[in-house]
Amino acid sequence: MPTEKQKDTAIFICQLLSNLYQPIHLFRYDNRLKIIYILAGINETLEILINEDGNWDFES
Repeated sequence: MPTEKQKDTAIFICQLLSNLYQPIHLFRYDNRLKIIYILAGINETLEILINEDGNWDFES
């Protein structure tokens, strides 16, 4: 299960994407890597990873 910090960050990121009118195509928690993965953007160009500590980064 995701940590509380991951959950809070995921809500923040999803709200930010929504405010910017960016569609969310995929939202997934990876049990093996313990990360939340979000694929978003009009052309699916935004890949966001949220670590266990709640820090997030863009993946290229």
